[in-house]
Amino acid sequence: MGVSETQGSISFNFHSDNVAPVAPEILRALASANHGSVAPYGKDEWSALLQRKFSDMFETDVLVFPVSTGTAANALSLASIARPWGGIYCHELAHIHKTEGGATEAFTGGAKLITLAGHDCKLELTALAEALRRAERGARYAPQPDAVSITQATEYGTVYTLDEIAAIGESARDAGIQFHVDGARFANSLVTLGCTPAEATWRRGVDILSLGATKNGAMTTDAIVVFNRALAEPLSYRLRRAGQTWSKMRFAAAQLIAYTEDNLYLRLAAAANSRARRLGEGLARLPGVHLVSPVQANLVFASMPEQVVESLIATRARFDRRPGNIIRLVTHFDSTDAEVDQFIELVRRQCLSR
Repeated sequence: MGVSETQGSISFNFHSDNVAPVAPEILRALASANHGSVAPYGKDEWSALLQRKFSDMFETDVLVFPVSTGTAANALSLASIARPWGGIYCHELAHIHKTEGGATEAFTGGAKLITLAGHDCKLELTALAEALRRAERGARYAPQPDAVSITQATEYGTVYTLDEIAAIGESARDAGIQFHVDGARFANSLVTLGCTPAEATWRRGVDILSLGATKNGAMTTDAIVVFNRALAEPLSYRLRRAGQTWSKMRFAAAQLIAYTEDNLYLRLAAAANSRARRLGEGLARLPGVHLVSPVQANLVFASMPEQVVESLIATRARFDRRPGNIIRLVTHFDSTDAEVDQFIELVRRQCLSR
């Protein structure tokens, strides 16, 4: 990614953090693992080391299962904690609800996503408590409460505080349901919170985590991290049936080991978050531009006049456009200050030329 001149127009790619390259450290780890013959299907030394590394990182014994996508991580995690007739509570804009093609419903065999409103794209405890209170337990015609899922960082780039996570975890325990976190941008949230992985997960009641790595420097691998070990065996069968038990698992494990070695994942996320803050602060100073939500991770949502949005598109700037002339800008680990500043200047010129 970068800034390029093409026939007098500037190209910026803030469409997604998925557009970024693979981190050099992870490429080196893949090359290092690419020697000799090893046992397949996770019986290799890299896979064994991965279990130890993640247990150390989370300060408790965990089981980690590499998967190829975040959608697989979410759908299979939720399938391990929700019955076909169960209900999964989530925010109305949750990725599992809006952007995963019904994968959760497919892999659970029909569990219902029960969506709730919440400010800044965060599930609110009062709304969750009320929904759980209204749940018709034992009624054959109604979905039975099984799980709650939150996204960290959220789809609007906001971050649940530790107290908010703990409150949802406590509510889940009191209701006898499981707690899942979609951590597609988990590293970005940790940088914002300034806490350890343990403090943001199992110590706050989380049972299972979808850990994103692909958006933050990995090549092809995300992971499911299991804190509630009772979930591990049924999940292992689901992974196999879903085609997520890789024969050459060492290459998935090697990526995740490198991702967490010497806190690489936090350093990459910190770089992305820093560029997003710079971008948000710069845009907020421009006439006619307003930030839709706080910039707490690596996503910036800004509203601006339609003419400005159209002009930006004409300059080959890439971003995700939302209704109401809102644009989503996503920074990543190799975004630069110069790139951010040039984009802010481009928006400034478009605003002044209206």
